[in-house]
Amino acid sequence: MIPAAMVNYLVMFLHGLVVLGAAALFFLTGCGPAAAKSGSIRLDPAGFNAARALEDIRALVAVTPRYSGSPGARQAAELILSRLKAAGLEAEIDEFGEDAPAGRVLFRNVIGILPGRLPGGGPAEKWIILGAHYDAKAGIADDFQGANDSGSGVGVLLELARNIKAGPALPVNCVFAFFDGEECVNRYGKNDGLHGSRRLAEQFRRDRRALKTRAVIILDMVGDADLNITIPGNCALGIVSAVFKAAEAGGVRHKFSLRTAHMLDDHAPFLAAGMPAVDIIDFEYGSRPGLNDYWHTPADTLDKLSAESLSTVGRTVLSALDDLAGRE
Repeated sequence: MIPAAMVNYLVMFLHGLVVLGAAALFFLTGCGPAAAKSGSIRLDPAGFNAARALEDIRALVAVTPRYSGSPGARQAAELILSRLKAAGLEAEIDEFGEDAPAGRVLFRNVIGILPGRLPGGGPAEKWIILGAHYDAKAGIADDFQGANDSGSGVGVLLELARNIKAGPALPVNCVFAFFDGEECVNRYGKNDGLHGSRRLAEQFRRDRRALKTRAVIILDMVGDADLNITIPGNCALGIVSAVFKAAEAGGVRHKFSLRTAHMLDDHAPFLAAGMPAVDIIDFEYGSRPGLNDYWHTPADTLDKLSAESLSTVGRTVLSALDDLAGRE
């Protein structure tokens, strides 16, 4: 299984060479030096509650199985929706049908929106998207938790939504996107995997919000107790720089690195649609450093995660947003 799985996750195409072309565009343009900040937004990284994020994960992984199209996936979407609304966000479930290897599947993205306000009081025009997938790989086991892949990203993103909602108004609109259909059934391709992120990226491209999107930050596999974030090479370097700067300020820079290999994950459709995106992912999730032998196995359980790792990622993202949201 390892060779096929690794090929699936590291394959460097999305509809041919579109992703590679988009990634190259950002390396040459959108990934240049960071724009100057217009002023600190003062998001407080210390406000990130990792214990609450861990409880969100615990509630999600109790829903099994939750592969796309299953009753569990619908239950998971409704759970996420209820927590976004409890946090005071505008939120809805976006249902859409798409072809998949087993036939037509009904997917559900859960979308929360926090409108921004400009310093003068007017509505914000720019956008930042924060995303994570909630579906879990099919065919592992009926009680497969998928605690790290996908629970950890969901837990961190829900807590980020609460934290940002409780803070000062940002001069950007924030979208908290919980994607269905990230996992492929056979092999990533046009009708297999990345359904939810491709859907939102196309919506932003079609209504031209893509042109006003400052950053897309994807969270995937971020809860491993032995945290080693390995950002793939096909990410917008300007956003990567903001993440590294934030990690340095938080004293956790050693937990973040940039790898040369590209990865096909939920950031790829946004790159293809012309938006600068980063994939914050720890793809070393196993019994020993450098291994990934817990991934897509029954061993991906809640006991492998730590509040400290969730806090490291959550606080770093908040600090990076303080930078990104304040740029001209």
